Amino acid sequence: MIGFYIIIAIIILILVYLFTRIRIVQQASCLVVQRLGNFNRVCNSGIHVLMPFIENVYARLSLKEQVIDFPPQPVITKDNVTIQIDTVIFFQITDPKLYAYGVSNPLVALENLTATTLRNIIGDLELDESLTSRDAINSKMRIVLDEASDSWGVKVNRVELKNILPPQDIQTAMEKQMRAEREKRQAILLAEGDKQAAITKAEGEKESIILRAEAKKQEQIKHAEGEAEAIRLVNEATATGLKYIKDVDVDKSTINIKSLETFASVADGKATKIIIPSDIQNMAGLVTSVMEIAKDNKQENVVNKEVIETSNEEKKETKKK
Repeated sequence: MIGFYIIIAIIILILVYLFTRIRIVQQASCLVVQRLGNFNRVCNSGIHVLMPFIENVYARLSLKEQVIDFPPQPVITKDNVTIQIDTVIFFQITDPKLYAYGVSNPLVALENLTATTLRNIIGDLELDESLTSRDAINSKMRIVLDEASDSWGVKVNRVELKNILPPQDIQTAMEKQMRAEREKRQAILLAEGDKQAAITKAEGEKESIILRAEAKKQEQIKHAEGEAEAIRLVNEATATGLKYIKDVDVDKSTINIKSLETFASVADGKATKIIIPSDIQNMAGLVTSVMEIAKDNKQENVVNKEVIETSNEEKKETKKK
């Protein structure tokens, strides 16, 4: 019975050992398997059985994209300023065999390669260029690290400069410079605003003067046209009256009455010439008196019209000048 129990225990131990040789690999993971100390195969996701006693798992690796945040590194720029830069690297294992056997410690190797590459790139740039050329620095570092890490089975997808920390005195000087630049831009904007306001005000005054001059000009033109129209109407009325006197055959009593009205109008002091016939009842003398008075009024109206037209022409020439 003791021997039986021993055999049962041995069988159970063998089954347990065989069960432990079964490996279940998760998604985005892999196993590097050795056989008798040599590389044998890479087991990807799924169930895998290792041969007892002769096969073992050398490394369990993750095929996901990984992120490494390296501590700040002291770097000297081209203008001899020491700055602290910490970098972040995004990488992925593409060849598990090379990653397991290419270098003893891939992460340490990648960190040291990142530090030396960063010093080489920053050493060719001044401080201002280092602060404003992050994209260029990231691209150069990614290219260099990707080429160097191909033999390690690593693909560097992205490199980012997380922080760039100049010395404290440099930061203070940069803050003062930034404040001075902002004050300068503020002063320039205020001056531009005052200038634009003065220009707008001058343009408004100019437009106002022009509009007032145009209004005055139109007023004078309308006034002159009104006077000319009044003179024309008076002349037409006079001519029409003379025409009626000439065309209508009036009797002697009517002529005597009109002659008295004519002398009444002559006596108001506006006529410059008065002709009194020797025979007031003479029809020819009365007609002559009326015609002479009408002629004087017509000449006076013509003279007034010429004076107004001359005045208007002088005003127009003055405005043009």
